[in-house]
Formats: sequence, C-alpha cells, structure tokens
Amino acid sequence: MSPRLLTTAARPGARILGTGSYLPERVVTNDELALTIDTNDQWIRERVGIVSRHKCAPGETLVDISAHAGRAAIADAGLQPGDIDAVIVATCTPPSPVPNMAAQVATAIGTGDIAAFDLNTACAGFCYSTAVATDMVRAGTATNVLVIGAEKFTDWIDPNDRSTAIIFADGAGAAVVGPCTEEQGPAIGPVSWGSSGDQHAVIQIRDRTTFVEQEGQAVFRWATTKVAPVALRALELAGLTPADVDVLVPHQANLRILESLAKAMRKAGAREDMVLARDIVHTGNTSAASVPLALDHLRRDGLAHSGQVALLVGFGAGLSFAAQAVVLP
Repeated sequence: MSPRLLTTAARPGARILGTGSYLPERVVTNDELALTIDTNDQWIRERVGIVSRHKCAPGETLVDISAHAGRAAIADAGLQPGDIDAVIVATCTPPSPVPNMAAQVATAIGTGDIAAFDLNTACAGFCYSTAVATDMVRAGTATNVLVIGAEKFTDWIDPNDRSTAIIFADGAGAAVVGPCTEEQGPAIGPVSWGSSGDQHAVIQIRDRTTFVEQEGQAVFRWATTKVAPVALRALELAGLTPADVDVLVPHQANLRILESLAKAMRKAGAREDMVLARDIVHTGNTSAASVPLALDHLRRDGLAHSGQVALLVGFGAGLSFAAQAVVLP
C-alpha cells in the first residue's frame, strides 16, 4: 500500500495587499525622438496616444527597476522583505535567458532564499502571474507572493524603427498577493485567459541578434475585437457584471485600443463614471509592467480607492491574454 502524503492547508482565497511602481528618471519626449527618426509629436499622438516615455539610465538594469517596484509594493502592504516567500517576475526583456531575473530580484530586495521564477507571456505577463500567485496562496504553497511586471525595452528596440521606437519603454510595477480571511472573502477573481499561437509572428523577436518587430495593424484589429470578451468573461467568472467595475486597467498598448475596450465595456453595461487607466500617455507601452504601473499610479493619484472593483486586462505577444477582477487594497 502506498503511503498517504500530506498536503498544505488550503485557504479560502487571495487578495492584493499592496502595490508599487518605478519609472526611470530619464523622460524621452516625442520631439526628442523626432530628432533621429522620421516622425513628429502630432503623428505619434494621433496613432498611439503617447506624449512621453521613460528609459533606463546607462547601467540601470532590469533587476534594479524590478527591485525598486518590489520594495514599494512590500512597504505598501505593510510587510517586510522577510515576509515574502515567493517572487514572480513577469518579463519578456531579460538580458539573457539564464539565470532568471526573479532570484536576483529576491536577493536584491533581501527576501532570503525563497522560491523565485520568471514568467513570460509578454504584455499579459502580470495578469498571468497574478493568477499563478493567487493559486499558490489558495493552495497553501506560499503565504505572500511578490508579483513584479518589469521591462527594459531599451535593450531590444531598434532606435531607428519608427514602428517600435515610439511605442515601447522601460518601467516596473508590482503587487503583493496574500491570503484573505474567511470574513474578508476572496478579493481576486478567477482568471479568464488563453492564447492564439497561430498569430505568434505579429509581435516577435526572431532571434538573439534581432529587435522587437510588430505588425501594428494586425495587433490593433485583434485587440479591438478579441479582448473585450475576455474581460467580460472574467467578470462572469467572478459573479460580477460590467456595472460593478469601478476601475478598468487594461494593458497600455495604444490609447485607441484602450478607448475601444472601454466603449465595448460600456456597451455591455459598464457605468459612464468607470475610470479608465490612461498611463500610456506618459509611460508608453511597458508590456508586462503596464498593468501594475497603471494600477499603482491610479491609487497614488486618488483615482482608485480601497474597496473598489478593478478589472485587470492583459494582452499581447504570443498572442496571449488574461483578465481578472480584483478588490483594491
């Protein structure tokens, strides 16, 4: 007879305990880009809605910006680094595939020798990682999971490619996912996620010697038709309706895509006073970092409040997509 194995004690659910973010100091305006590539401020604003973006300073690494955001999230949660027992870094721009970023970030923050791993679903990475962290907490595998979305596109963008150089930027955002009590109830809903691998080539880095390539029109058509049903499914799984959403935090890909999603949500019943994150205007597209960056900025700016329902929606290269409803800390 096989021995009976013990398992960890399950918990009723998980919640976001705190958020944090970090943007490099250097700001690159549209006018600055126009000095080196064939573009101008009006052209960029009309097509993607970006006014400025942040770039890492020479020597500033992906680990550095991840650690800054992670420390801020831990402090916002009222915890210490030693209270974290797992770190997930969502990124698609590591300087190399080995070693992973998460173990280095955990050491930089001072968490000790804890579980740490990277997750790459590009722009959907933070939502994917939040779903994994939620299941880890619910299953008792971890107590407090630090989830970081971080990108340093400076290393992977051709500065002379107008289709990408105007869009992608650097930054990091983070959240601590921890357990809820029976009285509180779950504050992170089930994830609605998936992938469309048949369209993997519309956003890609072909090999280690190339830069990011993007078929902008193909991505736009896909995002404006396929993402809204994913977001609505997340609400359905959580037992909510569009009218329950106070704050909509989509991946900051393109301002026209964001406004199209908000329009679709309102057509499905979302309120006119639903707040839409528009971080892209001053941060550009930071891929896996964009959702946590936008969420933290909304909280810091007083546009999102404790107890409100936020709908997080990630989508991008893969093509990958994920969404979940959360109650804000």
